[in-house]
Amino acid sequence: MRQPGRRERLDAARERDGDTCLWCVRPLTGAVAATTDHVVPKVKGGPSWLENEVAACRRCNGDRGHRGAVDWLEECERRGWSPDAERLERVLVSLVAAIAHRGGQRRARPHLDAQLRRLRHRRPGAA
Repeated sequence: MRQPGRRERLDAARERDGDTCLWCVRPLTGAVAATTDHVVPKVKGGPSWLENEVAACRRCNGDRGHRGAVDWLEECERRGWSPDAERLERVLVSLVAAIAHRGGQRRARPHLDAQLRRLRHRRPGAA
């Protein structure tokens, strides 16, 4: 089965999540170009699967670099932005399910689990 290309995954992420940057919530139209951002960075073993990708603006994607998703989420909040933590959690949970189904991704699993724990710990009363 053919894997969708980067453009197809970006289009699918925008359709799934809406036309805003996950991190700064700017609309991804006109002068604000959409890019594919890996929630678990590729250098930490994150796959190029739709379940690991979100639409982000070029500025946020570049500034984030290889930082963990929760570290970058907190940096965005320090900058006065309102990142979409609920969307991030949905993507992380979806990636856990995709890895359970497809297998593999040994390098990504510990990073993913830690990010999900940290994200859930940030909210009082979260599971």
